[in-house]
Amino acid sequence: MGNLENKEKEFAAILKNVTRTARENKNIITSEEVKEAFSDLELDEKQFEMVFEYLKSHKIGVDEEAVFTDEDLSEEEKNYLDDYIESLNALPEFSDGEKEAIAIAALAGEKDAQEKLITMYLPLVVDVARMYSEQGVFLEDLIGEGNVALTKGVTMLDAVGEPSEVEGFLYKLMLDAMENIIQENLAEDTGSQKVLKLVQEVADKAKELADDLRRKVTVKELMDETGWDEDKIRSAIKFSGDNIEDLDSGEK
Repeated sequence: MGNLENKEKEFAAILKNVTRTARENKNIITSEEVKEAFSDLELDEKQFEMVFEYLKSHKIGVDEEAVFTDEDLSEEEKNYLDDYIESLNALPEFSDGEKEAIAIAALAGEKDAQEKLITMYLPLVVDVARMYSEQGVFLEDLIGEGNVALTKGVTMLDAVGEPSEVEGFLYKLMLDAMENIIQENLAEDTGSQKVLKLVQEVADKAKELADDLRRKVTVKELMDETGWDEDKIRSAIKFSGDNIEDLDSGEK
């Protein structure tokens, strides 16, 4: 049992690292990178499909660009985002040459350049926040945390060697800030390990019953067999992308 527990912990740690790798690459990762990361665990194709669905549910593009829409946002969040983006449109824009000059001056500790650096990267905070929407934290709070990280980050550029590295440094600070607030606020049952264990548990029970009945089982049949409530089974269906082989969700 201890070995199984260790495998689960290793799986969760790898999934966390894969997710972070994708975040640092603007929410894109290749299927080959994912398979390489999990190579020691010898996952089968069905398990990889669940991993890919998990990544996609977190707005990470696998072998394709990540797609961000505002459809998942609440009306309140949409209104906030529209107003906030409108306020950002009033900020000055900088040419590539100006951006480099500002980065050089900020690295030298010039306060005015640091303030301009904040202005320059406020729109990037919004882009990062949209990557993390629908993970238990309001968009406004994500943007707020990102802005705090950006404001602090421009005073911490001693850790940066070259002007070309400034954006990457600030970007990672934004990621860290938003991931921290998500971890603090995220409901336990949406954690990656919990989600994947739920999907596997439901898939295993569905297979057992399907083997007995020699056909796919319905949600109602699985409820009757296990005593689970419908929400638990529907959550597993959702997180797997309706990809539990032996379970007929009734949604197709």
